[in-house]
Amino acid sequence: MVRTASIVLLSVLAFVSVTALAGGIALIAGSLDPALGSVLVPPMEYLEGSPFTSYVVPGLALIVLVAGSQALAFFAVLRHAGRAAFLAAATGFACLIWIFIQMVFIPFSPLQAVYFTAGMLELGLVLVHLGVLDFEPYPRRSTATSARRPTEPAGR
Repeated sequence: MVRTASIVLLSVLAFVSVTALAGGIALIAGSLDPALGSVLVPPMEYLEGSPFTSYVVPGLALIVLVAGSQALAFFAVLRHAGRAAFLAAATGFACLIWIFIQMVFIPFSPLQAVYFTAGMLELGLVLVHLGVLDFEPYPRRSTATSARRPTEPAGR
């Protein structure tokens, strides 16, 4: 089960990394070239009330914070690095935080549901990867008793 969880975790990390990179590039390209803006960039009204005047900075943040961290976690899990589980969990939380902040400014879209699900899936898969969610159908309890009597000192 842990091997399957690792494979699925790698797949989700790769998916989020590649699509976040593409999304960040699209936001930047759409902001810099007005001809592409209507196709690649959400309406500018979504930025009202935010600290941004264009989608360039959010696009860069998407590339660095989401795509970059997901790629870093992907390679850590792939190489079985010591901090792989921590990095994968951190990127799952980063994905969720990104979506929560995005939903403050941008009305709901199906993509937000996809990336929210991806972030939650990453967190769950990290737990499986660590063996936290491995349950035995019947807990094994020892029925063995101590061979020495309780009043007897241990050194005899």
